[in-house]
Amino acid sequence: MMKVQAEISLYPLRQNELTKPIQQFIQALENNKLKVELGPMSTLITGDSQVLFRNLREAFEQLAEEYEIVMTAKISNACPEVNKDR
Repeated sequence: MMKVQAEISLYPLRQNELTKPIQQFIQALENNKLKVELGPMSTLITGDSQVLFRNLREAFEQLAEEYEIVMTAKISNACPEVNKDR
């Protein structure tokens, strides 16, 4: 098991209301043993790499069925949050 931390930003395109798709995305990530911390411009997600990558993919695909979106991600196994459990 490898623990990683990801900084994720989601950008819904061609939408008048941005809150709904972003909230849907966050709700999809707030399960499956992931730690989710909301920020003003991005969300930090910490957890097992397999769980994190699977949930990111599933959340993206679910939202992409309804909206046009851009997701940016920075993923590391060397962040302080990850290293404190080693």
